[in-house]
Amino acid sequence: MSGILTSALAAVLLGAFVGAALFVPFVAASYRWRGGLSTRRLLLWFAALVYFWAIWTYTLLPLPSPDAVRCAGTNVRLGAFLDDIGEAISGPGTALTAPGVLQVVLNVALFVPLGFLLRVLGRRGVPAAGLVGLALSLLVELTQLTGVWGAYRCAYRVFDVDDLFLNTVGAVVGSLLALAVPRRPRGGGGDPAADRPRPVTRRRRAVGMACDGLGVYSVIFSVGLLVQLWLELVAKDPAAVAAGTSASFIGTSVGVGAWLAVVLTTGRSVGDHAVQVRFTRGALPEWLARVVRFAAGAGGYAALAALPTPWSTLALLLLVTTLVLLLVFPDGRALPGAVGGRRVVDEPTRR
Repeated sequence: MSGILTSALAAVLLGAFVGAALFVPFVAASYRWRGGLSTRRLLLWFAALVYFWAIWTYTLLPLPSPDAVRCAGTNVRLGAFLDDIGEAISGPGTALTAPGVLQVVLNVALFVPLGFLLRVLGRRGVPAAGLVGLALSLLVELTQLTGVWGAYRCAYRVFDVDDLFLNTVGAVVGSLLALAVPRRPRGGGGDPAADRPRPVTRRRRAVGMACDGLGVYSVIFSVGLLVQLWLELVAKDPAAVAAGTSASFIGTSVGVGAWLAVVLTTGRSVGDHAVQVRFTRGALPEWLARVVRFAAGAGGYAALAALPTPWSTLALLLLVTTLVLLLVFPDGRALPGAVGGRRVVDEPTRR
């Protein structure tokens, strides 16, 4: 049980990490092609991410030490699981809790979400579910058979053709279960709502702010990680790696610089582009309004947070002010709009 819980926790963490990295393009695509971002669709895609990682964590973890690998066998006889079920039925105890039966149930259940998600998110039916289920199951089994593609001297888990069959059955069952979910009519070229004017609400602005926050810190983290790897593997400077100051400075500089460049050249932040909004002209000159847009947004927050104490506490003050003003103004203009009297309006890219 602890192994299953560990695999589940690893899948959730990996799904959350990848989801944060993909949040901005996902939001941008949703607003461009569907006219908005629904909580239901967001949760379904996050579930798909977690499920993708769960497939691998459940089938590959825990990874053994290379020195402690015990080579596993193979089963190439299709239907061997029927013998296990027969023994469980004829043997003592409850058949449903027998290891062989539980293994069959788990192999089917593991791929049920795949068929379900393929139909709900991808609008693909039973044939696609069966083919994708078989292909993914084969990829998993080959990964196990080859010892994670040569990372281990031999397979540490059993290659089983019954798993291919049961996983495929699970994907088909999931596709059939998804028939109970109401479907929106299919339309060509995206949702027509994406072409119509839409109100700018606090929720929409909050999503844009989340895009800016996750986006700028994704860049900072990614660049910082690359710098750390370079210091470790190329420069071979363990002292700089341990200090982390170089990675932090370069990562923050690149992230803040990227957000500054986008705002100064377009007048809108990355989050504004993602949710398709813009600020109207106000009392300030355009160049100054763009500077304010940057300083009062995620880029300014990241720059303030990187300052030494006590100056870094200004970042917290900016965050609190932003959240308060988000609630004050119906269009969520917050601090960038409050300075200079600018409103937030819809700016779709497909119209």
